Amino acid sequence: MNKSSYGFTLIELMITIAVLALLLMVGLPGMTTWLQNTQIRSSAEALQAGLQLARAEALRRNVPVRFQLADSLAGGCALTNTGTSWVVSLADAAGACDAAESDDAAPQILQKRSGAEGSPNAVINASAPSVVFNGLGRIAAGAQMQIDVTNTSGGNCQPAGPMRCLRLNVAPGGQVRMCDPAVMAVMDPNDPRLC
Repeated sequence: MNKSSYGFTLIELMITIAVLALLLMVGLPGMTTWLQNTQIRSSAEALQAGLQLARAEALRRNVPVRFQLADSLAGGCALTNTGTSWVVSLADAAGACDAAESDDAAPQILQKRSGAEGSPNAVINASAPSVVFNGLGRIAAGAQMQIDVTNTSGGNCQPAGPMRCLRLNVAPGGQVRMCDPAVMAVMDPNDPRLC
């Protein structure tokens, strides 16, 4: 009778582990870049959703609604151009970002988001710490707002580095648009990614 053995030999197991380690070493840098770019996209989309919510609520309620960038959602929060957290409210939320969402209690916070939610490495640089939409959905002061979202822990923005940085533009009419500042002007001027 011939006895056949089942399973792996030690050499087969070591070769399999070596191949898996090699594949992991080759794929890890690309995976890290992808994760960092995902944080940029997540942060930019959250900011865009907050801005669109503020505009929609201003139109729905026919009252001014604020979108404010804050350094945190704690009680002593400060408005800042580099804040990764944001608050949508009817009144100024500076110093009261920890208040519960409420239509009645000051500062009448409608929604808020912490910068640590899904995008802890995202870096924000805005032209202003807040924007107010009036009852017509326009920016109350008539000025534009621009928010750049980067991730310096992953490297430089394209074309010099691997990061796909994004920009949010808020037009005086209230339209919120996300674009890619790395898209070169030599492309089609009607390309929607063009800033």
